[in-house]
Amino acid sequence: MKALDYARRLVSFDSVSRSSNVPVTDFAEQTLRELGFTTERLEYDDSLGVRKACVVGKKGTGTGGLAYFGHTDVVPADRWFSGTPDPFEPTVLDGRLYGRGSCDMKGSIACMWAAAGAVSEEKLKRPVYVTCTADEEIGYGGAQEVARRSQLYREMVFGNSHGIVGEPTRLEVVYAHKGTYGFSATAHGRAAHSSTSHGINANLAMIPFLVEMKVIHDELEHDPAWQHAEFDPPGVSWNIGINDHTAAVNITAPQSVCTVYFRPAPGQNPEALIERARGAAERCGVEFRRGHSGRPLYVDPQSSFVQNVLRLAGKQRARTVAYGTDGAMFGELKNILVFGPGDIAQAHTHDEWIGLEQLELGTAMYARLIEQFCC
Repeated sequence: MKALDYARRLVSFDSVSRSSNVPVTDFAEQTLRELGFTTERLEYDDSLGVRKACVVGKKGTGTGGLAYFGHTDVVPADRWFSGTPDPFEPTVLDGRLYGRGSCDMKGSIACMWAAAGAVSEEKLKRPVYVTCTADEEIGYGGAQEVARRSQLYREMVFGNSHGIVGEPTRLEVVYAHKGTYGFSATAHGRAAHSSTSHGINANLAMIPFLVEMKVIHDELEHDPAWQHAEFDPPGVSWNIGINDHTAAVNITAPQSVCTVYFRPAPGQNPEALIERARGAAERCGVEFRRGHSGRPLYVDPQSSFVQNVLRLAGKQRARTVAYGTDGAMFGELKNILVFGPGDIAQAHTHDEWIGLEQLELGTAMYARLIEQFCC
């Protein structure tokens, strides 16, 4: 199976987001060229100065066609218990391919490569585009670079290409997902032995801010304006984290950090929540820092594009998901769906795997999309 061969090679690269993905991108670019694609490469340094790379490929001439998007970075695999000592040693066992990234989402990229490689350029009336990004797992950094700098992406937008984000959906058709927004607030104090009066406990400044975050949380849970019935759960999932990073119970905390990560639905105003939190931080005297953000994705489930993909996939209805994807950065495409092999339940787990039957089905489904939109 060609997809399995590609997936094995992709999984063998340690491309955890904290590290450079240049080696796996080198392999992706080489493979795309071998499959008849012309390529465009975009490199950048992330916020820590680590070199990252994306590659965009085009097979065929003209504009329109099909545009596939996948990411080559993976989450850490510090805990790994699938029976092999190395999460980047691809292993086939009982009809499954184990390895970090096998499901999320190197298996999907492998399926698209296998499908695109099976069609000759002479048969294509419209192009197939394949984009492999970096940093999807930590804020869509690679997708932002592609949307901002790629000439081939501009071509996709102007040609109204049909977009597919290949995240694992078990080949269910997903027409919408929530956005992802976050921020942190830090209170500063002074460390000292808690038996003395020399310290300043940063948590004391943080507590009033946390009270305001709890008020927002409760409001979002019950206010109909922040519910969206097409999603499960319907709310924005205002997730509050807190840590003072203090090593012992008898030290006054020199810092206290609150993080909030939330998921707005299409049509909601997440900027209003960001500004409300920023105002609370100013009132409480804590430092506010905005994090990464990604817009929700939404395509009319009754559109001809959605209905076409449903027909090709043999499905009755499209659905939504609560997680985000690189699609958050590709909103200029009028027609874009999330549709890929593998089950999100296997993603990010300590024994991540994708079923071999999903690799077969994914290749077949992507071949149908190419036939429909490019031939």
